[in-house]
Amino acid sequence: VQDDEVAETVFRDRKRKLPLELTVELTEETFNATVMASDSIVLFYAGWQAVSVAFLQSYIDVAVKLKGTSTMLLTRINCADWSDVCTKQNVTEFPIVKMYKKGENPVSYAGMLGTKDLLKFIQLNRISYPMNITSIQEAEEYLSGELYKDLISYSSVSVLGLFSPTMTTAKEDFSEAGNYLKGYVITGIYSEEDVLLLSNKYAASLPALLLARHTEGKIESIPLANTHAEDIVQIVTDALLEMFPEITVENLPSYFRLQKPLLILFSDGSINPQYKKAILTLVKQKYLDSLTPCWLNLKNTPVGRGILRAYFDPLPPLPLLVLVNLHSGGQVFAFPSDQAIIEENLVLWLKKLEAGLENHITILPAQEWKPPLPAYDFLSMMDAATSQRSTRKIPQCMKETDVQENDKEQHEDKSAVRKEPIETLRIKHWNRSNWFKAAEKSFRHDKEL
Repeated sequence: VQDDEVAETVFRDRKRKLPLELTVELTEETFNATVMASDSIVLFYAGWQAVSVAFLQSYIDVAVKLKGTSTMLLTRINCADWSDVCTKQNVTEFPIVKMYKKGENPVSYAGMLGTKDLLKFIQLNRISYPMNITSIQEAEEYLSGELYKDLISYSSVSVLGLFSPTMTTAKEDFSEAGNYLKGYVITGIYSEEDVLLLSNKYAASLPALLLARHTEGKIESIPLANTHAEDIVQIVTDALLEMFPEITVENLPSYFRLQKPLLILFSDGSINPQYKKAILTLVKQKYLDSLTPCWLNLKNTPVGRGILRAYFDPLPPLPLLVLVNLHSGGQVFAFPSDQAIIEENLVLWLKKLEAGLENHITILPAQEWKPPLPAYDFLSMMDAATSQRSTRKIPQCMKETDVQENDKEQHEDKSAVRKEPIETLRIKHWNRSNWFKAAEKSFRHDKEL
């Protein structure tokens, strides 16, 4: 179903002309030379696949925004034409974006397939992470956001690791975490002899992590004793989450993975500041530690109406506060609509929920949330088709004209074509053997049909 919707969108926009000249088209001959000569972003896609074509539009939008401002070369390679290159780069599903920098291993982009998130990933990768801070003054500028002003709009949080010069293992773990987080958050490291001046100022016992929240103007310290790289990644990832976020399609997975019941305030527009103040007060007072408080603006995220229809029939007036226990039981509880959303009423309602004195309004069915169709490993399909074809007995001395005539006869046999799976026919177009190139004209005719 999702693939059909994407295909429909691509078909609707088929006449939209993209400025493809803003990106460099790579081939088997130019790939290695290009990515080795400069820092590059490479989009691996399949020209016949709807999702690839849809994402190509976002990729070109990024190129438009970066035109004349970025040192990163934006490139693309069509794996339908150059499957060998994609196989060597460990690409078997599409679309995939990878970043290539001199002296570093390629980094795969794992964010949303959209312009905003991809642009953030590219911009934050303009410099190497973690940054090596060499003086107290530079560290203060880093924590205040002055050191890299242009990057703050892409990362509202800066992370600084504090280590004494002898803490070799701890620094290595932090560096590994910084490499993993690059493209998503700014990280730096300070391990000079005068590091105690910083640790004393921010009451941080070494090794420590300083988290600077630029929008709030706050700097908090987190101890890193006996923490490994994966622990540091988890600490930073959790710290990036907001206390009372607006839930969107893009950020829902980050909060959903916390495995806590969602306390959602549904609103048809911006929420009342008093409601926000009441919930944030309860957050600070630790009343909501076992929950994930959030709000959903139906104007920004229209799918919220479909969510409410799963809970209510008919839809009640907004704003509406709902507690959804998605991870155990699927119960949905609604805050009484005749009560004001204030701290006292919220605390009383939560205590009733904990004591089992509130009745649920519905129970969501237990089911696995998976894509409706499996992901296809297209290149392995190609390999399988190629190996099957290689077992056929083809005269080695067959002339090119004979091959073309034989191929033409196969195309004229329509009944035989219908018996073959569509996917097999697609795979045939990808084969790049010598005799296949000789029959290129005939296959182009087949593709048009």
